[in-house]
Amino acid sequence: MLERVFGLKAHETTVRTEVVAGVTTFLTMAYIAFVNPLILSDAGMDRGAVFVATCLAAAIGTLIMGLYANYPVALAPGMGLNAYFTYGVVLGLGFTWQVALGAVFLSGVIFIVLSLLPVREAIINAIPKSLKMAIAAGIGLFLAIIGLKNAGIIVGDPNTLVTLGNLTTPEPILAAVGFVVMAALTALRVPGALIIAILLVSAAGMIFGISPVPESILSQPPDPSPTFAQLDIGGALNIGLLTIVFAFLFVDLFDTAGTLVGVSARAGLLDERGRLPRLGRALLADSTATVAGSVLGTSTTTSYIESAAGINAGGRTGLTAVTVAVLFLLTLFFSPLATSIPAYATAPALVFVACLMARGLTEIDWDDVTEYAPALVTAIAMPLTFSIAHGIAFGFITYAAIKLLSGRFGDAKPTVLVLAVLFIVKFAYLG
Repeated sequence: MLERVFGLKAHETTVRTEVVAGVTTFLTMAYIAFVNPLILSDAGMDRGAVFVATCLAAAIGTLIMGLYANYPVALAPGMGLNAYFTYGVVLGLGFTWQVALGAVFLSGVIFIVLSLLPVREAIINAIPKSLKMAIAAGIGLFLAIIGLKNAGIIVGDPNTLVTLGNLTTPEPILAAVGFVVMAALTALRVPGALIIAILLVSAAGMIFGISPVPESILSQPPDPSPTFAQLDIGGALNIGLLTIVFAFLFVDLFDTAGTLVGVSARAGLLDERGRLPRLGRALLADSTATVAGSVLGTSTTTSYIESAAGINAGGRTGLTAVTVAVLFLLTLFFSPLATSIPAYATAPALVFVACLMARGLTEIDWDDVTEYAPALVTAIAMPLTFSIAHGIAFGFITYAAIKLLSGRFGDAKPTVLVLAVLFIVKFAYLG
């Protein structure tokens, strides 16, 4: 049955190799089950219910990816998008988390439509590479400032906006130690470096009496009803939320495409033209997971670059993804541990993921000012405006303006120009 479904022989792999690869991928991304509930709880969402939604959304999306698209790629609520959901849309713009979930749902539905239409690749290819790389790096910087804030390493200041926190308190010290441990374990190629560091920092905080000790490690999954089917789709149809819906869609679309192509290239799954077979199925798996996740009660679900860890371990088929999905379902029974993880323990994970995402800046053409100037504006604007959407908008407007004024009309593709105009109209009339 496994041979018939996944084509193990054709991909020159075995059941054992695929399962080991799945465990490896899971260990590298299991931190999301601890981090996502903590971030979304700041938006007023029930932490236990979000934990269930996170695990189920990851399991559903990854199962579809494995069984329908037959790729060794895992999905889960995306880092950066969850921060934008909480700190940008809910706390920043004042919308309820129910409305924000409605925006995630609408973005997922649009993504499904694009996945079924032949225009999806044209849209992806129309966006300049420099802006794609800058968006990834900008989200990383956005995560970094949130992580440093959660750790108490930086605090607000009325004169300088931010300043150094009190580094003599235990929380920032433990967070700094956690970051160093993550980096060191990653350098040593230890599977699950992030989750190991999170658990070590949490244990240290409990030993020293900084955080309470959970009464148990295993239990029945929490009640999902506080977030299940609580999305407000009607509220999300408000014209003022169009940019937010677009931001969720835009980031998910290009993050997924980049991840799929990147990890598939490592696995040797691209065809002779460098394209990904069954791309439509893979995108459909991602978009369906986003819709399902919004109903369950979590932010946008997307493909994880950590899937590369499992591919490096030999994963070549959807059986790797199915293994990850099963492990996320088993994680549901570890809710007491997940809900007891303090913010200073997950903060270093945000900063570390930011380091990984910032690598996109190296792929920008730093000899061409018409490319690197808009890219840098995009990356810097995200953390400083505390909004992924604003960063994307500034990037497109700057890119189009510089290209046109410098006479590089061929580089300013119609898609870019249309988006730039729409963003200008949005700022002029909607703020």
